[in-house]
Amino acid sequence: MEEQDIISRAVIKYIRIAPLKCRLVADLIRERYVGEALTILRFSKKRKASSIVEKVLKSAIANAQQKAPNIDVDNLYISRISVNQGPQMKRFRARAMGRAARILKRTSHVLISLEERKGRA
Repeated sequence: MEEQDIISRAVIKYIRIAPLKCRLVADLIRERYVGEALTILRFSKKRKASSIVEKVLKSAIANAQQKAPNIDVDNLYISRISVNQGPQMKRFRARAMGRAARILKRTSHVLISLEERKGRA
């Protein structure tokens, strides 16, 4: 994938959701047109993850419209979506006999890149 093919991209970082949960939603909309992807996200059962990914997707669409005002939004599709792991917050929970158990509060970085595809396949 060449850099000049990408119409727009949007990134959101340090989101307080585990990357595994967010990747499940990202896999649903990979390589889809944005209208179809927004519909899938709106009716997904994974509410928090789908709302985060929907927010990033809407930001990428707005970036595309800002960059090229004459672009047709219906021809945009998600060329790349990745959910990477961010830093972990480490917490401790008290356990029996004076011990402690570690709790990892994971964060995610979500990146969405949009390209334009002429004609529906």
